Amino acid sequence: MNEQEKPNNCDSKDAAWAVIHTPLSTAELKLFCQDIERLFRINPMLNFREWRALDLNCYYFTGQNISQDPPFDFELTLAIKQLSDGIEIEYAHGLKTRTTFVIQSLPDRQAAQQKNQSKLTITDFYDRLPENERAQQLHLVDKSLTIWANDLQQFLFNWKKWSHHRLWRWYIRHVWQPMKPMGRRITYILFWVTFIELALILLGAAVYYLEYTA
Repeated sequence: MNEQEKPNNCDSKDAAWAVIHTPLSTAELKLFCQDIERLFRINPMLNFREWRALDLNCYYFTGQNISQDPPFDFELTLAIKQLSDGIEIEYAHGLKTRTTFVIQSLPDRQAAQQKNQSKLTITDFYDRLPENERAQQLHLVDKSLTIWANDLQQFLFNWKKWSHHRLWRWYIRHVWQPMKPMGRRITYILFWVTFIELALILLGAAVYYLEYTA
């Protein structure tokens, strides 16, 4: 992930951005980004309360952002605009004005070296309010962008590897996505604890077999 590569036409005072390389083609990545709810649910700093479609390309979204200490609640209305090279999410109110997902192909040489095909630039814009008013609301700034981009990149690698399996897609859609971030972490820990316990049981059984039946 690259946070230093500044997007075009971006004032660093009014925006924050992150750049990731992905294994998907530009067409595959643009199709993936059409699922707006999934994009937000991948963000581990957001606890969902309600997600509801209001109209075509318009959503109502409430929850808690835990990227700040203390966390803060939010209530947003999102409008989705299709761009030639990605999508733009506009916020009807709040400190953040919009988020853009800009998709570009990687040069052939760079893609071959990294086994990636595309570049995704995520930019949060905060140009709704004057700078002096923004300074008074720093406790409401979404600081999740870096970790969101990192988790999104990991998700895309898993998507490239496993999405052709119907069972995996069902699990992600109906089990993983509805979970809160804490629930996902607990599930992950329990999975590995169970795996280690099973491995130890099998190891003990193998030792017993070799010791007493040889």
